[in-house]
Amino acid sequence: MLQKPSAPPLALDRENELKVVVVGHVDHGKSSTIGRLLFETGALPPQKVAEIRSASDRRGVPMEWSFLLDSLQAERDQAVTIDTTDVRFHTCRRGYVIIDAPGHREFLRNMITGAARSNAALLIVDATEGMRNQSRLHAYLLNLIGVEQIVVAVNKMDLIGYSESSFARLCAEIRDYFTTLGLHPAEIIPISAREGDNLCISSARMKWYDGPTVIEAFDAFHAVEPAAALPLRAPVQDVYHFDGRRIIVGRVESGILRPGDSILFSPSNERAAVATIESWPVRQSVAEVHTGQVFGLTLQDEVFVQRGDMISHRDGAPAITDVFRGKIFWLGRSGAAIGAEYKLKLGTVDVPVRLQSIEQIVHTSNLEEDEGGVVQRNQVAEVVLRTKHKVTLDNFSRIAATGRFVLTQGAEIVGGGIASMKGFPDQRPTLVGAPVDIFGVGHSVTAEARDKRNGHSGAVIWFTGLSGAGKSTLAMAVEQLLFQRGMQTYVLDGDNVRHGLNADLRFTPQDRVENIRRVGEVANLFADAGLIVIVALISPYRSDRRRVRERLGSSFHEVYIQADLATCERRDPKGLYRRARAGEIAEFTGVSAPYEAPEEPDLIVNTTASGVEACARQIVDYVRSLQVARKGPVQ
Repeated sequence: MLQKPSAPPLALDRENELKVVVVGHVDHGKSSTIGRLLFETGALPPQKVAEIRSASDRRGVPMEWSFLLDSLQAERDQAVTIDTTDVRFHTCRRGYVIIDAPGHREFLRNMITGAARSNAALLIVDATEGMRNQSRLHAYLLNLIGVEQIVVAVNKMDLIGYSESSFARLCAEIRDYFTTLGLHPAEIIPISAREGDNLCISSARMKWYDGPTVIEAFDAFHAVEPAAALPLRAPVQDVYHFDGRRIIVGRVESGILRPGDSILFSPSNERAAVATIESWPVRQSVAEVHTGQVFGLTLQDEVFVQRGDMISHRDGAPAITDVFRGKIFWLGRSGAAIGAEYKLKLGTVDVPVRLQSIEQIVHTSNLEEDEGGVVQRNQVAEVVLRTKHKVTLDNFSRIAATGRFVLTQGAEIVGGGIASMKGFPDQRPTLVGAPVDIFGVGHSVTAEARDKRNGHSGAVIWFTGLSGAGKSTLAMAVEQLLFQRGMQTYVLDGDNVRHGLNADLRFTPQDRVENIRRVGEVANLFADAGLIVIVALISPYRSDRRRVRERLGSSFHEVYIQADLATCERRDPKGLYRRARAGEIAEFTGVSAPYEAPEEPDLIVNTTASGVEACARQIVDYVRSLQVARKGPVQ
């Protein structure tokens, strides 16, 4: 007869608990493993064990440990876990929160929700069936979400006679799949949840196995970095007006917030200092709030704050952007296609978002990848998302709580994912306001006088396109043709300006932003002097080109020098693509860094379809059509 083991020493405080999600294919024994594990660790009172025995007897089945967790009647009738369940137990080392995630394909949303809260995972694999598609999908999703500490338990060893050779074959299959994910399972343990083999005590029926038990493997998991040690992140839930004061309320997702702190609100980039942290219902001073706690604070400064803003300290602030990469898991009934629009939920902010591009679609069963296409239900994809307004986020690998997002369409959740700014710049530096106490000086020579002297108005003809598309070649050809027509013109070429004006910049996303900003300001001065400036820069980010357009106004004209990547690689006049493919050049546009083609350029010039002379004439005709001269068309 089963006897309740003696309980180990008391657990540590809950802040030091390790969260372990239990996943795997339906019917592989997740709930049974958890139920037996709780019994073996002394976490079940005798009446609960009696309840499980009674429920098993009524259904005419052996002791069914899954009944402990499958508390919903629908689950007991179907023997399928459909919701996540949290249970606690402790060992001599620490406390654990076990998250029982559903294995059925229809409830993957619930599984992802549970896994997203975990620090480690236990993947259950049936010894009689091996790695099924759902097993592979769950392993992939754990990798996607960033769970790296994974123990695999090969369950139902009793059904294969505790065979060492069969276990060895399964181990090879499991390790091969994990290797393709770039993961290494912490342990692969043969168990029988029904019989209790290798859960807490080494099995006498598998003396050939000399590895750890499941509990020993759990205790070997390393503790995660406390969220309080991470940079402050506190999304604003609302702003209340109470007792003549304005109280900003929210929840701390990471870090610590104290009165007197100098804080930053994003994406507005407004700065302020915390005056007080309020408490209810008793009014008393609060020394600090930390991860997981809600707060209400007042400010020493009057700044505009609204729901969706993110509070941080000035050091280690999150990124501000309107474009980012996402690894998404698609749940929608309809597929996700390029150009489709959804609602992005990130922290406390809801903002319209468009699926700008689909980089890859991953088949989790064999990890084959397709480019482009439509993301179907239960598929994983790497995409680029563009928001209607700027949002605040972190790389998921840095701060998970502010690097996760949900996509909705109407009232339906259609997808979830994790964010990455890889290849895209933080746009916060572009939000810096104009310096104070500096006043512009007007020119004595008017724009009209310059136009009259030159015979035309100034303009900026901004060439954008991939490396090898022909920007520099066309820029020099157009400059010559315009000069021959008596026009004042000059080329600002990307390589040339990096030899002088921008010699201090490299090719990181942030340096690319500064490169465009500087060239835009120089082009603006040239155009103000009456020149027709031809700018030839890759300028890969739409946000950068949009800012230059906003700065220059009607004098800015975007020309897309269009050539597909294959054509540009075939040309490769400087050998840069070859070096980038060989890994010799990092952050190379089109290979390891993104290029965002213009959506509505003023002119498209296809250098794949036409030669240099025809393309140059097309651009010159466009410049002439602008009628920049004050006294009629350009000659």
